[in-house]
Amino acid sequence: MKPLILHHYPLSPFSEKVRAMLGYAGIPWHSVTVREMPPRPSLERLAGGYRRVPVAQIGADVFCDTRTIAAEIARLARRPALDLARCNAEVQAHVQQVDLEIFLACMACANTPAMGRRLLRSMPLLDIPRFLWDRVNIGRKASLSVSLLRNPRRVVLDHLEALEAQLTQDFLFGAQPNHADFSTYHGLWFLRDMGGSSLVDGFANVSRWMDRIRAFGSGSCGDMESAQALDLARAATPRRIAPQDRVGPQIGRQVDIEPADYAQGRTRGVLAGASATRWILAREDADLGRLQVHFPKAGYRLTPAEPQRQDQTPPG
Repeated sequence: MKPLILHHYPLSPFSEKVRAMLGYAGIPWHSVTVREMPPRPSLERLAGGYRRVPVAQIGADVFCDTRTIAAEIARLARRPALDLARCNAEVQAHVQQVDLEIFLACMACANTPAMGRRLLRSMPLLDIPRFLWDRVNIGRKASLSVSLLRNPRRVVLDHLEALEAQLTQDFLFGAQPNHADFSTYHGLWFLRDMGGSSLVDGFANVSRWMDRIRAFGSGSCGDMESAQALDLARAATPRRIAPQDRVGPQIGRQVDIEPADYAQGRTRGVLAGASATRWILAREDADLGRLQVHFPKAGYRLTPAEPQRQDQTPPG
């Protein structure tokens, strides 16, 4: 069986969401550590212009966004509650809020001396101003209301109070975790465990719940060089797309897919598949051959590629 490869970096909150999920699921995986900011040449060959981290890979199939990565983990581990598309409307609404508004508020509140020290240890000194400028540019180009960050501390405290009342069982929606637990965890992990913030300290239920998630660890992981991940993509054939997902007016056409909110980065390819929750782009790399890049529909937009730049042949 082809291994699951995660392209990530240690301080990435959304990578921690996936790492904790892998620990809970008990799936062995391979770790490719990437830079905290572009350029990431090897990852760009796999995922095109998509600039977010983490990205997962299974052979020649590449999974962008934690929603599609979680769906793959759910499939491999036979734990459907990890797949957000299989959760109920209440869980989906919760995740939509924590993955955006609450996440951004936690990032703003994690600007602490402890976080500064971690940055100094995690990257070369010359990269730090570049990293900070990169994050400023993400904020400037985001399609989000600035009102989300007017009072991030109040947003976080209101969120913690709601969680404290909700946690009457071991996990947010019952005795076992689902996708919402890991989505809620990663922003608070960055705030408490990476940033050293004391905001969580006064919330006993939340602290115990975070410790339960952290206790899952990251599972069985082995390091892999990016060149090895590219070799595996080169040697593999993309997975078969179900016939019902190869029907529609845009199938076979060249399109662009990008996030609709922040950290926009456009990936171009031929639309090879479209399900109720996912788009699949076929991309051709001169060295790697054919790749399939998977995106969730939620939070992303698909547009036709500009006619003058149509340089790929639809799959036959």
